Amino acid sequence: MTNLYFVRHAHSTYTPDELGRPLSESGLTDAMKVTDFLKTEGIDIVVSSPYKRAVQTVDGIALFIDKDVEIVDGFKERTLTTVPTEDFTLAITKVWEDYNFSWQGGESNNVAQKRGVEATNSVIEKYRDKNVVIGTHGNIMVLIMNYFDKQYDFTFWRNLDMPDIYKLTFDGRELRIVKRLWEKR
Repeated sequence: MTNLYFVRHAHSTYTPDELGRPLSESGLTDAMKVTDFLKTEGIDIVVSSPYKRAVQTVDGIALFIDKDVEIVDGFKERTLTTVPTEDFTLAITKVWEDYNFSWQGGESNNVAQKRGVEATNSVIEKYRDKNVVIGTHGNIMVLIMNYFDKQYDFTFWRNLDMPDIYKLTFDGRELRIVKRLWEKR
């Protein structure tokens, strides 16, 4: 069995720089809690989205196991649109209602999901029977989970915490178990 620990990044301070947006003070505190929690899980490998907030959330466990964080572009957050949206709720609701729809310059759910699932399957193949932490983002994480089990949907996404941790256990590429590991602390 391969265990993937999907870690939604901790709270970040908003900046328009998606790639370089850092964790906030409370996010840094929560990232330390994520590290402390994951220390007991026998983690073998840590991979992450290239976005700074995702890396910062999981780099503590990488340091603990004395490994570098492996950057996997496929786990970056989905691009909703390349132009500022006046109503984020409307914009995000629309893409979840129609998996083929995309805003200007953005990714549809189908396109983002395909990217995320390809990255997930690659990690499963490369690190078969290992415990792998994946630093990622809420929307792409739920799109990946939704591919394997449709109960993980827009409503599920809206109820995620920041950070959040879900352990997905795979037998080959077949999802066997999903367990939420994070409780608000």
